[in-house]
Amino acid sequence: MGGFFLKIGLALLGMAGAQPAFAQDVATSAQQEVVHLPTFPPPCRRVGDVPTLTIDPAIAADLAEIGLDRAGVFERMKETSIPETMGCWAMPVGDFDGQLISVGMAQWNFGTGSLQPVLAEWRDSFHSHRKAKRALKELAPVYGKLLFSKGCLSDPVTDKCRNGILAAHGPDGKLNPEMISELTALFESDRMLEVQLNHYLAVLEKVRGDLQRVFPDGPITMRKVRWAIDMRVQQGGLPPSDDIARLRRKIAAMTPAARWTRLDAIFAWYEAISQSLDQDGVSRDYAWNVGQWRCLMRSGQIDDEQYELLAITFLRSRSATGNSGRWQALTFSRRAKIVLGVGSVSGVQNGSCAGA
Repeated sequence: MGGFFLKIGLALLGMAGAQPAFAQDVATSAQQEVVHLPTFPPPCRRVGDVPTLTIDPAIAADLAEIGLDRAGVFERMKETSIPETMGCWAMPVGDFDGQLISVGMAQWNFGTGSLQPVLAEWRDSFHSHRKAKRALKELAPVYGKLLFSKGCLSDPVTDKCRNGILAAHGPDGKLNPEMISELTALFESDRMLEVQLNHYLAVLEKVRGDLQRVFPDGPITMRKVRWAIDMRVQQGGLPPSDDIARLRRKIAAMTPAARWTRLDAIFAWYEAISQSLDQDGVSRDYAWNVGQWRCLMRSGQIDDEQYELLAITFLRSRSATGNSGRWQALTFSRRAKIVLGVGSVSGVQNGSCAGA
């Protein structure tokens, strides 16, 4: 988790022989993190609608219930891919975070077991071992056999697979150019685009279930859809119903003044945890975010829907356990930015509060 920008940034620090910026003081960290964000997106096949890609009519009908037509599906795919791959269909990254390989518009990876079914579906889509083998030889002549080996399609991968993939990393800790080239060719191929779409549609179906569970009486706004997608992609979905019910009881019992005191405490939590020892990916963002969000709060620009979504975001972000909670502040940044329409993630600022 953390997306392509953070992975590239830490790789750059490693190449420079520097200590991780996040272990240094905040000012030094912010200064070093400036180099993490590439000035321009790299050349790649970019996420977007492709006429040959198909969406099953039954799935299309389901997604229409949460306001997503074909154009909406691809717009959400593009939005999901921006923090993951800068909007590219492939963008392979190596073992920066212990996931061996992360690739594809949602950064499916071996470590969490999300990449194996994507590879298996691509192979099985040929309905012919011979045809799949021929296509793989064209797209990935050197590493294809390893990537599609029984050991690499297992979850977890075998030691033989792990060692083979690690051997495809250079001394800088990044995938070697040949592996990058072959994974890019594979994940930018038309057939793999269809597979990626299918897996993203499966995510959206789960998002639909999340939203209908948590908001059974509606309305299902596009803000909620975008917010729930990020939570599903990053953390597997919205909090349990019992936790949501407990939160809503507490919100209902609060006085108007207490509501804003409690929300300010959430912003204070985010500000404090962002400066703590083991939170990554937020040092360029948190101070600006806190200033903007508090401005929105004090000027009465946060409505009831936004308030509840921020409270649920807090519940889910504080339970982000990847790398022992390393990304809790980043998860809050991403979702609060969606909820409020104002925020900075990976150094990219959107919106502003006029009174800040």
